[in-house]
This record gives sequence, structure tokens and C-alpha cells, in this order.
Amino acid sequence: MKRKNISKLAILAACALWLAGCAQPPTEEMNNAIEAVTRAENDPNAVLYAQGTLLMAQDALRRMQDEADLRNFDDARFFAGEAVMFANMAISQGAAAAQRSREEAEALLLALSPEVEQTEQAILSAQENGLALDYDALDRDLQTARIEAEEAQLAMAENRYSDALEMGMNARNGINGINQALSTAVAAVAAKQ
Repeated sequence: MKRKNISKLAILAACALWLAGCAQPPTEEMNNAIEAVTRAENDPNAVLYAQGTLLMAQDALRRMQDEADLRNFDDARFFAGEAVMFANMAISQGAAAAQRSREEAEALLLALSPEVEQTEQAILSAQENGLALDYDALDRDLQTARIEAEEAQLAMAENRYSDALEMGMNARNGINGINQALSTAVAAVAAKQ
């Protein structure tokens, strides 16, 4: 009886080895992983806003291929699943970040136009009141802020939200610098009185 169990075990072990040798790579899962990562790599928002997650998808894809090359098909299947998951996550994160960036840029640009006009009026008022300032420099700074605001609007129209936000912030910083110079000049006059 003992001999029968040993020979049955030997037959089962031989069958298991034979089946392992005949195991097929998870072709469908691997193709899905390649497709998902490629889709994420071609998604501009995923590339711009979710680079870390995209790198994890690419790493999982690389590990999937390494495991498949070593005929570790269960591990290859696992990494294929990870690659798909991270690729989809990168696309989702990219879309959400682009939406936030768009909303931030819209809010900034909406407020920027009146700020430019108010600053222009403040410069004119300072001139009329004879404040000692370099008005040529202030006018150049104001013109630079206007150009940056216009470029931000153009970037917004082209759906380049992060560029629009950056240019809008540059314009706002220029406006803030002008207003700081005006405030300093007013404070100096008030201090003399």
C-alpha cells in the first residue's frame, strides 16, 4: 500500500512538472497591460500631473516582462494587473489635477484683469498727486504684466492650464510689485506730514 502512494505521488509530481512546462504566458493580461500603459503614456494630463504613478505603471510593466521571460507566469500576471491599475490611476489622477489646474487658472485670470486696471488707475493717481516714483519703470512693469496676462489667457484658450496659471501668477506678482512701490511712496509722503 505504501508503494502505491509513493508511485501515485511520483506520477502527480511528474504531471505537475509537465503541466508547469506547458504553462502558457498570460498573453491577454500582458497585452492589456501594454495597452493601458501606452494609453497613460500618451495622455498629456497623466504625463504632466501624475508622473509618479505613471512611473509605477511602467515599472510594473517592466517587471511583468522580466517575469514572463523567466517563465514565472503567475508573477507576470500579477505585475500585468498592477500595470493596468497604475496606468488607469495615472489617467484618473491626471484628469483630476488638470481640472483643478483649470479651475485655479480660471479664477486667477478672472481676478487679474480688474487688478491690472486698478493698478493702472493707481499709477495715474500717483502721477497726478506728484508722488516721486520712476513712472517709466512702473509703466514698463505694467506693460509686462499686461503681456503676461494676455499670454495666460492664450494658454488658457489652448487648454494649457498649468502654463496659464504660471503666467497669471507672474502677471499678478508684477502687479503686486507695482502696488508695493506705490504704497511705499504714499507711506513716505504720509510720514513726512
